[in-house]
Order: sequence, then C-alpha cells, then structure tokens
Amino acid sequence: MLKIGVLGAGHLGKIHIKLLQELDSFDLVGIYDPSQENADKAVKDFGVKSFKDIDDLLTAVDVIDIVTPTLSHYECAIKGLKQSKHVFIEKPMTNTLAEAKDLLKLSEEAQVKVQIGHVERFNPALTAALPYLNNPLFIETHRLAQFNPRGTDVPVVLDLMIHDIDICLHIIKANVKRISANGVAVVSEEPDIANARIEFDNGCVANLTASRISMRNMRKMRIFQADGYFAVDFAKKETEVFRLVAEQENGKDEADHPITSNPLFSLEVSGMKKFVKYEKPKIKEVNAIKLELELFNQAIVEDSDPPVPVIDGYNAMNVAYEIIDQIEHNVLI
Repeated sequence: MLKIGVLGAGHLGKIHIKLLQELDSFDLVGIYDPSQENADKAVKDFGVKSFKDIDDLLTAVDVIDIVTPTLSHYECAIKGLKQSKHVFIEKPMTNTLAEAKDLLKLSEEAQVKVQIGHVERFNPALTAALPYLNNPLFIETHRLAQFNPRGTDVPVVLDLMIHDIDICLHIIKANVKRISANGVAVVSEEPDIANARIEFDNGCVANLTASRISMRNMRKMRIFQADGYFAVDFAKKETEVFRLVAEQENGKDEADHPITSNPLFSLEVSGMKKFVKYEKPKIKEVNAIKLELELFNQAIVEDSDPPVPVIDGYNAMNVAYEIIDQIEHNVLI
C-alpha cells in the first residue's frame, strides 16, 4: 500500500482527503496546509494527522497529492521531486509556462510518476463518447460558471478553459496550426470570459468558450465528424450520439453500445441509402476524481505511464498561454 500525503486542505483538498480515505490502495498518512484554519478543520472532519512542516510530511510518504492554490503548485512539486516522491498535481500544473517546462524536465530526471489532475478526461459522459470518435473535424465547447471568488487568481483560460484544451489535444490526433483568441476582464484583474479558435494541421477546428461570470453553470462539448455528431454534457453526465450508418442496425453497435431507438430518417448519400441513428449510450456511474487517483496508483505499482502524464499537462499549458498571449495582444490593440 502506497503512503500518500495531501498538500492543501481547502475546498478541493477536502474532496481528495475524503476519497483517499475510501481507497484501499492508498494509506493517507496526513496533510499539510499553511492555513491553520484549513488544517484544523481537516483534522476535525476527517480525523487525519496534520503536519506542521511540509518536509516532515514528505519524509513520511511515497506519494504527494498537490491540491494547493495554483500559485504554489510548482514549489510543492519541486520539493516532492527532489525527494523522489511520486506526484499528483491538480490542474493547471503550474502558474507559468516556464515553471511547467522546468517541471517537465525535473520529472523526467527524477524518474518518478507524475500525473496532472485533468479530471474531465475521466468524466463518464466523455468516456462514453470516445469509442465513436474517428477523426473529429469540428469541436465546440461552452464551459460557463457562476462567479466564485475562489480561482480568480488565475485567468479563466487556466481556471476553466484548460479542461477543454486538454480534451481537444487528447482526441485530435494532429498538431496545433494556428490560434486566435479574445477575452475580457470583468470582475477581476484577469480575463473572466474568453473565446479561442484552435486550428489543427489535419483541418480540425476547435471553438472554445469559457466564462466565470455566467448566470448558470454549463459544461458542454459538441463534436462533429464525417459520419456523426456527438453531444457531451459533462455536468449532467449525458451523451447523445447521431450517426450516419449504411444500414439499419439491431442490438448493439460495433462499439458494443446499445441502440436505443430506430433511425430518425434515411437519405441518399453518393447514390447510397443511409440512415441517421440516434443513440444515448448507457453511462457508467463513476467518481472521476476517485478514478484518476486509482489509476495513478496503478501506474505507480505497475510502472506504467499515468493516464494524464506531465507532458500532457505541459502541452495544455502551452496552448493555454498562447491563448492568453493572444487575448493580451488584442486588448492592447
């Protein structure tokens, strides 16, 4: 059983603490938070040991789970890597691109496992859609949140949009060709709403919108490809599939998903009769945070690549900062 320590006992840290206590594969040794109030509350709520010194906690564990504010991600990760600890870091992996690049280099030298907490990769609505995807050509996302002062220390691109940046880089098998973006700061010093258009070498285009000053929450992605359209609702954990098929189907499709309705209609395509099928794949209920922690443990034990390796976190940061630079350039104009 791997001994793990949690750095940060704020809102998200408490969620990690609770889930780690439920996992048999980890032994939660304790937590560290510079805020005495946060630390005391974690001790009271979860019965965990609170370490007064971060180095004492690092000495006592094999793995650290960094759930601190973004500004301290790099400092905490470096401390862990220098002591050859496996490191889980919540997204975004660091506060600056230079820090991300340095962390990437150091993680390779340390020869330990590092996973970035891009939790939406494990959302069951997305995993239900993945078997259907084959060369997406257009992706549109809307990630909107009601205003919450927590998280306004970073631009909305790093706070919210980075989830969708990571997913696009994961499912589009091509390099980024061009980025254009706009955004505006409304209630904080950093952009609170942003839109980015990302063009890829294979012709795919992703149009991403993120806002943290919305009247309602929304986390939706629409994916279009030559033979289908897929609507993914991350918040409701629902996926809808519209596919163009050559003949009527019964039972299950080639991805072993149940066919939930008859064809909506038929049409002629290049002289061939085809059918538009509507499907609503059955969603497997999972706790995405718990799952990503379980898979991180598995990667350590089996000496395999983590599902979201540090290079993926760096690539998402690289695109995010190009978007931020584009926004700053357009504001100055």
